[in-house]
Parts: sequence; C-alpha cells; structure tokens
Amino acid sequence: MVIAKEFDYQRPTTLEEATQILAGHPGSARVLAGGTDLVAWLRDDAVAPDLVVDIKAIPDLHDIKIDGDTLHLGSLVTFSDLINSPIVSEHAPLLAEMAETVASTGIRNRATLVGNICSAVPSCDAGPVLLGYDTTVHMIGPDGTRSIDINDWFVGLRETACAGDEIVSHLTMKVPVHGGVYVKLMRYAGEDLAQAAVGIVAYPGDEYRVAFGAVAPTPIRSTRIEDALRSKPLDEKLIAEVVAMVADEISPIDDIRATAAYRTRICEVMLERGLPAARERLDGTGPAYGTRLI
Repeated sequence: MVIAKEFDYQRPTTLEEATQILAGHPGSARVLAGGTDLVAWLRDDAVAPDLVVDIKAIPDLHDIKIDGDTLHLGSLVTFSDLINSPIVSEHAPLLAEMAETVASTGIRNRATLVGNICSAVPSCDAGPVLLGYDTTVHMIGPDGTRSIDINDWFVGLRETACAGDEIVSHLTMKVPVHGGVYVKLMRYAGEDLAQAAVGIVAYPGDEYRVAFGAVAPTPIRSTRIEDALRSKPLDEKLIAEVVAMVADEISPIDDIRATAAYRTRICEVMLERGLPAARERLDGTGPAYGTRLI
C-alpha cells in the first residue's frame, strides 16, 4: 500500500497528553484508534494530515461498564468487544446485533464503535442504533471535558461536532428495559456497507425511536414517525401509516450499490418488518437477536 503523503506519528499514553498534542497541530492532525477508515483514506489521498496521533496506548478506553441503566463504552471498544461482552448481551443486545453486520471478523476486531461515528459516513452502522438510545458523546480537549447529545453529533457528510483538538473519551447511553432491531440491507454473502439500514428501539408505554442509515448525508432519526407511533398500540393499520411516511423522511441517492427508489422501498419494507420485531423483543418474544429480517 502506498501512502500519498508523509506524516509524523505520536503515541501518547494519557488523554491529556493526546489533547495537548492535537492542540499543537490545529487542523493538521488525525486521531488513530482502529484505523480501518483512516488508513483507507490515507491510501486514497482523501485526507493528508501532518500528524497521526495513535491513542491505542491510553488505558481505560476499552472499558465496558454498566451503572444502573446507564451503559459506559470507552472509545477503543471494538465491534468484536460488543459481540463478546456479557454486559452488552444482557443490557443492550441491539448493539451486538448491529456489530455482527459490520464488515468481516478482521475488521470487527480492529474497528471501534466510536471511530465509526467519528468517521460519520452516511452508511456507518453505529449511527442508527446510537440515535435510538439516549446516547451522550463525551469528549476531552485542552479546555477540559465536554458532552453532546448524539442527536447533535452528525453535522454533515463526514463531519461531526467534535473539534479538531478534542478526543472522544467514551459514550454513555440509557438502556432501560427495551427491545430493538437493526435491519441492514447488504449482500447476502460476504461483507458489505449498508445499502440502507433502519434502527428501531421500542420502550414500554408504546414509545419508539426510529433512525435510518445510508439514505441521507448523515444517519438520521425520524421524530415524525416516532410521534405517529407514540402511545398507540402497534397494529397493521398504524404500521401502514408510518411506512407511508418513509419517503418524505429520507433523501437517498443513486449510486453503484443501489438506486434511490430501491433504497426508499427497502426502507419501507425494513420498517414494516422491524417495528413488530422490536415490539415483540420488548415483550420477551419475537425473533432472537441476530436473526436477519431481510
């Protein structure tokens, strides 16, 4: 592999050291965690940093912890960590269901959940799921710590609310009793990015969170569909009503992997199948997590 541009490399051992390094290179440094996106961008000359800051030597960033109904995920938690974590399996199996759809085993072993949302590509798998939870992104920079709601995180194509001298330290999310589903259209054999994806979280009291991936410049949450579902028993008529809203909620494009019309139709199908599955999982029934619905 040929890297188009030379860069310096530093490997700090504390978050404070890392943020000081970034502050000294405003706009010209990139953070390396798993590197599965960054290395590809370097290869393709999509980014050309003067410095790469490798944070893998910083302790405590691999933590997966639960405190009451709040799940804590460090910024170096990989997709394989999510799949293999008993804490995630018990309290947020939807995260593991999503993680199992990401690329290949080798990629899942290196790619991080936080890196996925920091890359902020439209098809990032973590986006629709984290939008379904009450997720908070926690950052540290030269001015101290800062937290932001996941709904304010994605600001544009490959753009986030994280400043250039900040590093995401961890995520927290509320995981009370719930049921969820992640439905991803991809090739039926082999690894693939999402052609379209839907993340749904069902809470007691007929409360839902619905988010889409790969059908807009960023992952998006549909509060309009959520409002239509709120406090109503889920039945075929209600499902049909919200499925009819999908075309107005997303803005897919034609590309080499799918047409806009196909993405729209498949999102309708995924929502139609996903809503009852999420509700059934909340009730302790329904398909097992990891079961493909499409």
